[in-house]
Amino acid sequence: MKIRAAVLRNVGAAMPYAQTRPLSVEEVDLAPPGAGEVLVKVGAAGLCHSDLSVINGDRPRPMPMALGHEAAGVVEALGEGVTDLERGDHVVMVFVPSCGHCPSCAEGRPALCEPAAVANAAGTLLSGARRLSQGGAPINHLLGCAAFAEYATVSRRSLVKVDRELPLAEAALFGCAVLTGVGAVVNTAQVRVGASTAVVGLGGVGLAAVLGARAAGARRIVAVDLSDTKLELAMSLGATDAFNAGSADCVERVREATKGGVEYAFELAGSVRAFETAYKITRRGGTTVTAGLPPPAATFGLSPLNLVAEERTVKGSYIGTCVPSRDIPRYVDLYRQGKLAVDRLMTGTLTLDEINRGFDLLHEGKAVRQVVLLS
Repeated sequence: MKIRAAVLRNVGAAMPYAQTRPLSVEEVDLAPPGAGEVLVKVGAAGLCHSDLSVINGDRPRPMPMALGHEAAGVVEALGEGVTDLERGDHVVMVFVPSCGHCPSCAEGRPALCEPAAVANAAGTLLSGARRLSQGGAPINHLLGCAAFAEYATVSRRSLVKVDRELPLAEAALFGCAVLTGVGAVVNTAQVRVGASTAVVGLGGVGLAAVLGARAAGARRIVAVDLSDTKLELAMSLGATDAFNAGSADCVERVREATKGGVEYAFELAGSVRAFETAYKITRRGGTTVTAGLPPPAATFGLSPLNLVAEERTVKGSYIGTCVPSRDIPRYVDLYRQGKLAVDRLMTGTLTLDEINRGFDLLHEGKAVRQVVLLS
């Protein structure tokens, strides 16, 4: 079938993207679903820094590639062997499919699925297939989703069914921002009621972590960012303290306010500087969690003596150490109960043709989560 999709053919375009237009909205061919696959009519797709890092070249991916990985839509058709979904079901896309049988999946850690990592790096679906093409030439899928498009053919294992009453624009955010941010708090760190926390980097994922810390019952939620606007939003979402990371004495002020640092600090900005800040504001015996995905060449230095003498823990968190089929329904329920204000992460909607300008706003820090509405 012929569809419109946002395709990236070259990385590293100059900004502003509204002028250079690195994403080209093109008519492409989408093949029907194969065995174990599903055709989804995309309803909404969020703009995430992970997409931006592909556009600017920070995260190398095979080109050309159809972008978009945080999305929700409606099942249109089922491939052979898919019996647990039906046409008309609403689904959220998950950017790490789970094969269900590799060592990581067998241990209950589908976020680390090994075949999924191989497929995502290659730009294919979990099966190794590419269902997008133009003039007979294949087009790669970003993270098995390629969701900046009218329709997407994806692996059944990239989908979680959700209630049809949940608006698709809100449902989309659960597939990345909410899974990653809330999951880092409740799954990776396992924050307990009454704990002290800090979140460094207040994009969509960081603000979702603020929501997660509040839902987990943290008594102290320190928000750290370069944007005063985002700090204000974090306070309105449940943060108890706000500090501008641009201040030369930011670390000292946080440590003083928290009497030596917090028990759990989360780095969600994707920069070494942000990680160093998170580590420095973690107290003795505390845990620093990073989920920000900096460029592959980025490194940081830690003192092993400090790790030992202060019994520090540093943990990575990928897609919130999640089990999507378990966690997405739970988080949706919390949202409906008023305990996760996911809708407040949305700062605007776009058409597919406005997508390049949307990434300008994301890069400039003027948006948290913008959502492309596709139906």
